[in-house]
Amino acid sequence: MKRLIEKYRHGFVIGIYSIIYILMFNYLEHLPVHSYHIVHTVFDDWIPFCEVFIIPYLLWFPYMFLAVIYFIFFNKNKHEYYQLAFNLMMGMTVFLIVSYVYPNAQHLRPTEFPRDNIFTDMVKWLYSTDTPTNILPSIHVFNSLAIHMSLTNCEALRDKKIVKAASFTLTALIIMSTMFLKQHSVIDVCMGTTLALFGFLFFYPRKAAVSSRASYFGEARRKKSEN
Repeated sequence: MKRLIEKYRHGFVIGIYSIIYILMFNYLEHLPVHSYHIVHTVFDDWIPFCEVFIIPYLLWFPYMFLAVIYFIFFNKNKHEYYQLAFNLMMGMTVFLIVSYVYPNAQHLRPTEFPRDNIFTDMVKWLYSTDTPTNILPSIHVFNSLAIHMSLTNCEALRDKKIVKAASFTLTALIIMSTMFLKQHSVIDVCMGTTLALFGFLFFYPRKAAVSSRASYFGEARRKKSEN
């Protein structure tokens, strides 16, 4: 047992933070607030409610869990684990701070469901367990992108095209689900994406620099060929 703890002690970093995060999130959820800032854009009104997206929305939980488990127990590169762990902790800490100094909520949820099926029943359950408050930026969006970045930048998965494609597809569906289920506003999604971009530039500086150079030289070659 002692040997196992010693071997995987790096996993305690995200484990301990998860406990702190849950406690702080529950504190904010029950903190008396006199008024909330309502998050809404006209684009939210254009997006229809679609209960089928409850599937990718809930898949966010095993996606998160399995990815973290992989980096703790199966990926030997601890640096990549710490990149993911500190990126996740950064984003969730920003979320807690924003929720405290800028209490926010949304009024997007439908009062009546257009259909009655197993998916709407699942959505009803979700609504009953998750309040429409403290939604900015979207943690569903940020964490999904952070996980996807960790997988696509993982050296051991460099040639695993199926893993990368599956991760990209699931991440895109999760992001879409937050809007189609009326869990988040477009603003929440944009802020979550912006935060994820910052995390990529900060925690994966070499990858960001390589991507930037590749884009620059690719554009330069394209212009040269046109001329």
